[in-house]
Amino acid sequence: MKEGSDPDIVPECPNIPEGERVDCFPDGSASQQKCLERGCCWSPLSETNVPWCFFSKNHGYSVFAIDHLTRMDAPSLFGADIKELTFSAEMQTENRLRFKITDANQARFEVPHEHVQSLSDTPRGPLKYRLELIQKPFGLKVWRTTSPEKLLFDTTVGPLVFADQYLQLSAKLPSHNIYGLGEHVHQTFRHDTNWRTWPIFTRAAFPNGGTHNLYGHYPYFTCLEDASGQSFGVFLMNSNAMEVTVQPAPAVTFRTIGGVLDFYILVGETPETVVDEFTKLIGRPFIPPYWSLGFQLSRWDYGSLEEVKKVVERNRQAGLPYDVQYTDIDYMENKKIFTYDMEKFAELPQFADYMHDKGQKYIVILDPAVSTGQRINGPYEALERGHAAKAWVTEPDGVTPLLGEVWPGETVFPDYTNQACIDWWVDEISRFHKEVKHDALWIDMNEVANFVKGGINGCTDNKLNYPPFTPSILDDLMYSKTLCMDAKHKWGNHYDVHMLVFPHFVSTFGTSRSMIFTRSSFPGVGKYSGHWLGDNGANWNDIKWAIPGMLEFNLFGIPYIGADICGFFDDSTEELCTRWMQVGAFYPFSRNHNAQGYADQDPAAYGFDSLVVNTSRHYLNIRYTLLPYLYTLFYKAHVNGETVVRPVMHEFYSDSETWAVHKQFMWGAHLLITPVLDPGVEFVNAYIPDAIWYNFETGVKITDRKATINMYLPEDKIGLHLRGGGILPVQRPDVTTTYSRRHPMGLIVALNDNKAASGELFWDDGDSRDTVASGDYIHYQFSMANGVLSMQVAHSGYQDPNNLKFENITVLGVTAAPALVTVSDGNTVISLSDSQIQYDIYKQVLNLKNLELELGKDYTVNWEAKISANIDCYPEGGENQAKCEARGCIWEPLSVPRCYYAENHGYITSNKVETPSGITVDIDRNTEFPSQRSRSRDISKLRVDITYLSGRSLRWKIFDPENARYEVPVPLHLPATPETVEENRDYRVQINDKPFGIQLIRKGTEEVIWDSAVPGFTFSDQFLQISTRLPSEYVYGFGETEHPTYKHSLNFHKYGLFAKDQPPGYKLNSYGVHPFYMGLEKSKNAHGVLLLNSNAMDVTFQPTPALTYHTIGGILDFYMVLGPTPEEVVQQYTEMIGRPVLPAYWSLGFQLCRYGYSNDTEIADLYRDMKAAQIPYDVQYADIDYMERQMDFTLDQVNFKGLPALVDQMRAEGMRFIFILDPAIAGNETKGSYPAFDTGIEKNVFIKWPPELSNDIVWGKVWPDYPNITVDNSLDWDTQVELFRAFAAFPDFFKTSTAEWWGEQIKDFYNNIMKFDGLWIDMNEPASFVHGTAGENCLGNKDLEDPPYMPRNLFINVLELALVALFLQRSIFVFLSLSMSLFHSHSPFSLVFQTGADICGFFNVAEYEMCLRWMQLGAFYPFSRNHNTINMPRQDPVAWGPEFAAASRDVLNIRYTLLPYLYTLMYEAHAHGNTVVRPMLHEFVTDEKTWGIDKQFLWGPALLITPALDPGKAIRTAGEFVDMDAPLEKINLHVRAGHILPWQKPENSTHYR
Repeated sequence: MKEGSDPDIVPECPNIPEGERVDCFPDGSASQQKCLERGCCWSPLSETNVPWCFFSKNHGYSVFAIDHLTRMDAPSLFGADIKELTFSAEMQTENRLRFKITDANQARFEVPHEHVQSLSDTPRGPLKYRLELIQKPFGLKVWRTTSPEKLLFDTTVGPLVFADQYLQLSAKLPSHNIYGLGEHVHQTFRHDTNWRTWPIFTRAAFPNGGTHNLYGHYPYFTCLEDASGQSFGVFLMNSNAMEVTVQPAPAVTFRTIGGVLDFYILVGETPETVVDEFTKLIGRPFIPPYWSLGFQLSRWDYGSLEEVKKVVERNRQAGLPYDVQYTDIDYMENKKIFTYDMEKFAELPQFADYMHDKGQKYIVILDPAVSTGQRINGPYEALERGHAAKAWVTEPDGVTPLLGEVWPGETVFPDYTNQACIDWWVDEISRFHKEVKHDALWIDMNEVANFVKGGINGCTDNKLNYPPFTPSILDDLMYSKTLCMDAKHKWGNHYDVHMLVFPHFVSTFGTSRSMIFTRSSFPGVGKYSGHWLGDNGANWNDIKWAIPGMLEFNLFGIPYIGADICGFFDDSTEELCTRWMQVGAFYPFSRNHNAQGYADQDPAAYGFDSLVVNTSRHYLNIRYTLLPYLYTLFYKAHVNGETVVRPVMHEFYSDSETWAVHKQFMWGAHLLITPVLDPGVEFVNAYIPDAIWYNFETGVKITDRKATINMYLPEDKIGLHLRGGGILPVQRPDVTTTYSRRHPMGLIVALNDNKAASGELFWDDGDSRDTVASGDYIHYQFSMANGVLSMQVAHSGYQDPNNLKFENITVLGVTAAPALVTVSDGNTVISLSDSQIQYDIYKQVLNLKNLELELGKDYTVNWEAKISANIDCYPEGGENQAKCEARGCIWEPLSVPRCYYAENHGYITSNKVETPSGITVDIDRNTEFPSQRSRSRDISKLRVDITYLSGRSLRWKIFDPENARYEVPVPLHLPATPETVEENRDYRVQINDKPFGIQLIRKGTEEVIWDSAVPGFTFSDQFLQISTRLPSEYVYGFGETEHPTYKHSLNFHKYGLFAKDQPPGYKLNSYGVHPFYMGLEKSKNAHGVLLLNSNAMDVTFQPTPALTYHTIGGILDFYMVLGPTPEEVVQQYTEMIGRPVLPAYWSLGFQLCRYGYSNDTEIADLYRDMKAAQIPYDVQYADIDYMERQMDFTLDQVNFKGLPALVDQMRAEGMRFIFILDPAIAGNETKGSYPAFDTGIEKNVFIKWPPELSNDIVWGKVWPDYPNITVDNSLDWDTQVELFRAFAAFPDFFKTSTAEWWGEQIKDFYNNIMKFDGLWIDMNEPASFVHGTAGENCLGNKDLEDPPYMPRNLFINVLELALVALFLQRSIFVFLSLSMSLFHSHSPFSLVFQTGADICGFFNVAEYEMCLRWMQLGAFYPFSRNHNTINMPRQDPVAWGPEFAAASRDVLNIRYTLLPYLYTLMYEAHAHGNTVVRPMLHEFVTDEKTWGIDKQFLWGPALLITPALDPGKAIRTAGEFVDMDAPLEKINLHVRAGHILPWQKPENSTHYR
């Protein structure tokens, strides 16, 4: 038995999915006996890659104290388990968590990283994560502190193992979107989580596509959690050999053979912010010298300097942009570093000057190993000085230099952990630079590479050279092709520092920035160095695999990255080299390099007129054109940690199609590169993300977006596309950067959906060190909006000696030729001549030419007039010139509107106070303009309070600070404290002073989503008006009015909002008031705006796009939520106003009703027939005809005497029954005969006139009839009301006594007259059949009945207006929130998610086809009720015959099958505010085609309902126009892939579910 084995321990095996098994036998060769000896679980499978031997619950540690761990009793895997550990956690920043586990009693090796260390300060803001400690077995859970929280990193999936030479920690992850770990060849960017193990141990090996370890050491990965973009990174600071297993759980397991477990969890809102966090931790990347971004040529073994010059000259002659020439080890004397071959390279000391004469640079290679032999003509002084400095890695004795073998033969190895060695190294570089001038260093073979195993003298048999566990490294031998693990360094054993001994120190090049790049690397190297992907081959696999490699090194903080173009080994075909030169032109490090003995592959070697030369010249010219943009990306990497070569998913993380894209990449955010990576191919499957894209070479906007296309790329083309929204600085190219930097600059502006764009430029001398720190640079910010290009210098610390100017500006996506283009420098404005303006109407490209805009100065270029928003100054109509001008407005009879406000009309800011939680502004009416309405007193001084409610919500309230006005007394659910941290807010608020206005800008897109800085703001006693520009024409909401389309038409349409018993009709105000709208922005974000005002109002749209509110009282109290998705807008809105009620399950069943049942027999017959037809059916209603003379709480004893017994029978059989109640109470009954009225009088529950006017009830007339009359239905309606309708009193439901009285009446009815299951409240707007009062004589202020402004399209019975104005001022609040009611609302503006229309229509005679189609559609209304009115034919399903009944049964069976899904949606609405009936745009907002779809809808995210809404069978579907089969008996239903819908076998009612 192994150390720690206990034969009495029986493995306690967890019942877990196979994908969560953590391998207990990573060393291989598991058997049942061996497995059980380790106390693990044995369960063989047919799949050999799944662990058969996996950890039991017996293993791990338990928490003894908060920072002390004790090993649980369990057998050992590899011996030397450490019994006691210490655990520590540091919440280093808001986004960074560190936890460390180490030996409690003995120090162990820890990486002495210059950047990564404990922080002395504490986080400045709230933590974005939460650490949960699990006691036994010890485990950690790291949660993202969202709502709800998300589990990011869960180590309880497997045990902690901590032995002297075997440390293991596993963690379950939230998604399979795992990126990083290195260095290896990953054939895809996103990891395959199907049991892949990746060793990490720096090694000189070939990147040939296997899973073996390569040159760098990166125990770091990032994980994209979901489509929100939220991501995190995991970094293990450990330099020992290790392996990482990625498995399907998804989970990762780290296994390392030394050091400590020192983890960093980095939490970000996007993948890019995780890179920012990682490079903050390890060190920001350096900015390479400008010339190093040029094209470079190299090969191993030119043979002589003469041959090098031939290559240089032929590529110069080919006119190829080309900046750098290399020489490999063949320039050296017998491959000894710090020497040169004085025969074949005799003139090498002058070669740098030869290159510099043409503006080019020269780079030499250095291999760190130093030959022990002498030079041809004397001593090897570099070696001798190294001996003197004791610069070498030694044998275990710490004295004797360890001998190995590399290119020059026997060698010693510099110990770069020794300061004496570093001093020697820098001195040797300086000496060699004086002998052979060069411009940068290329460091190779520094893994450390060794051609013999360990050393010439072999390696001792000990636990360092032969550890108990060897990770799955190449050759399965620790010292294969490197040094013995017990070799000594200043920092310790080679076993611990193998990954840390490469030279990455700045060489001595004076004040020049210079550059080095290295083959071996460790996190943090990017601060000093670039990297190339090693010794690849000239094959089509390696051209593909270079892209994931470049993307990964950008994650690792080394953006200066590239692969050997055309391949290092083997001969490159012309086709391969052509395609590789095309893509290599867009590698950050762009170098063509090949190996000894293979055919030349520099472009000119293929012939001056070859395809290789021509395509190389073409795309290198494009590269050089874009170098200012690329250089700026490196500045942003250096300052902000951004990636340069960027994965597509970093920009489009919300689109899951991008998560695995690895054959395309981006430069920054705005250039998409699509190469050809296969032979004989001219069409490439390319993914076009969801944005506007322009072909870089033609400027033409492509029509595709969010789609995979077959992109045509003939042999001379690569796909280059500019993303709308970017401004890219460019420069006229030349054959070197030395020359191109002297040429004029320019801009390419690619307009997005909003006709906007932004960008920046970093510019310095391109060569000096630390220009950012010294401030010796220029930094421009470019922005484009509303036809104005702003070029603002954010920092000016450098004067370019070439007096550079911006010469050309190209704007893509300009839809019309500009009439005038002006340029302003802030002092003067000039108009461009026609010769300077070139517009291509077909390409929609605007070129501004021959400009003279000096680099370092601010400019504004304007080519499109600002869209004006003329606001109607006479919204009541009847305007003429005299009336218009009397208001101080402008009269233009041919404009729309004809009378509009002058530019400065409104209010002027007089005082503004900003605090962390908001802004307070005092504003004064601009008295240059006359009062608008003599009957409505202007309020000249107002107060504006803006409150930052949260990061995604705010409130602005405009009110009279001197005199209280009516405010809606409905409590909203608002955050307890405002959001005072500006960085946490998604918006920015600006105040315009004259005219006063509020501008709300969404950060990130810089879209203005509310802009009331327009003329016409009015605040008078009975007329309040405010207008705002809208960010797009896509506006939804406002109600309750009938809209013919879901998306509003903005063509000067006006809608009134005032609760009214008005059947739906075009633009007619109906039953509810919802002054809330949702707006879409061109960026595809969404926001919502609520005006909390209960007075009569109207809203007017205009095409600007703009919106104007008019209301006749109260204050202006606005609330905005910022989504950013449409669904989140609804969630945030309902969180504020109150979540929808969760309805009773039975109420989701089908329901039947009609106004006009003659007697209870009709209802009984209907019930019988529905049962016989086996049509699912849960609820039966009775309308007012069950009452005696339509009076509440009564029963017609003649026609409906048997109804109580029928109801009891139906309820006993699982049915439910609902009765109607109209709140108005009849007042002409004999005292004592109508308890509802009598007790109401007694408790004073009815609305009365104010006591100073009268003590009488405000009488109206509704449905109740006088007693002892017979209604003559042949008379007209108004006569019937006058002669037959009783006086009615209206309960004042704002009194507590009224609510008690109302409840008593309902309870009495339930107990003594009839049982019921729900109540249907109607006529509660409040509705009256007379104007104002019975007798139509309203008392009091006539301005309340006839206000100075009557909102348009309002149909108002004067009673309503009088009651609202005199008593309630909020009639819309009379919604009854009874627990038995099917309708429930916490607020007058609540979203009622259980809603539906009267199936087959309430009025008019239904037609067979229409009614059947409506039954099919209505089966998917949340509230599914067939209802029609008196004197109309029956339209219930059994009234039309057996075929209609069968079709109804079939579709309702589908509904009942899906009721568990619908009920779950109702729960999600109740708990989270999700929509139930969902517009398609809520799920597919990135697809603009969905923005106008209103003839299809979804149940939640997963069920698409496509009804037939017109006679015939053709149906238009979303995304495209097709003829969808829709026979009369069918409705089209589609389940969306990726969703699981709960269902249940349907029955005839939910009672039997």
